[in-house]
Amino acid sequence: MNETVLLNDKEISKEIILSAREAIVAMGKELIERKLVAGSWGNISVKIADGVYAVTPSGRGYANQKPEDIVIVDDACKTLDGELTPSSESKLHTAIYSACSEAKAIIHTHSIYASALAAMRKPVPAIIEDIVQIIGGRVECAEYALPGTQKLADNAVKAMNGRKGVLLANHGAVCWGKDLADALMVCEILEKAAQIAIICQSCGGAVELSNEDAEIMHSFYKEHYIKRQRGEEK
Repeated sequence: MNETVLLNDKEISKEIILSAREAIVAMGKELIERKLVAGSWGNISVKIADGVYAVTPSGRGYANQKPEDIVIVDDACKTLDGELTPSSESKLHTAIYSACSEAKAIIHTHSIYASALAAMRKPVPAIIEDIVQIIGGRVECAEYALPGTQKLADNAVKAMNGRKGVLLANHGAVCWGKDLADALMVCEILEKAAQIAIICQSCGGAVELSNEDAEIMHSFYKEHYIKRQRGEEK
C-alpha cells in the first residue's frame, strides 16, 4: 500500500516525493558534469502538486547532496518538509510555476556564455533554429535585481513572457520544462545559442530570424515535432 503524507492540504504519495528528491539530486550531479553550474551555485526544483515543490537547499554543494537534503516548500516558500533551508531563489521558482502552467521543473544555471550575455545585459538573439523551436524565439535579459528577492522573481517572469528561458542580469539563466530532462535540454540549447551569439559578435554579428519565421518554427515544434519524438506522429 502506497503511503501518503498531508502537505499544503494535499494527500501526496511518499513515493512521488522521494522520486522528485532523487531526480533533483541526480540532476545536480549532471549539471556539474555538463559545466552548467559549480559548487552550490544555481538551483533546481520540481513541481510535485499544485502549490507543492521540491527544491535544492541553500548553500549545499551538488556533489554530496542526498535526497533528504531536498526541501519541500509551498507557494509562499514556506518549508513543508525537510531540515535544511530552501534555496534563496525559491521565490524565483514559485513565481515561474505560477506564471507558466506548463512548467513542471526549473533549472537555474550559471553557465559561462549565458552568464556572459547576462553580464552585458543583452538577450540571446534568435539566430539558431533550435533555440527558436524549443524556447520560442530570442531569450530576453530581465532587469537587474538583488538575488533572492521578489523583485528578481517578478522581473524574470516579466522578461520571460511565457517562453521557456530568461537571462538574469549580472547573474545567470533560468529555464523550465515539462520535466527535468526537458528543462536540462532548454538550458543546454540556451547555452549553445549564447556561445554562438558571442562568437558571431566577434566576427561582425549575426542575422536574427524574423518573428514570423520564429513563430512558425516554434508552432511546428510544439504541434508536430514533439509528437514525432515520442512516436505519436509519423
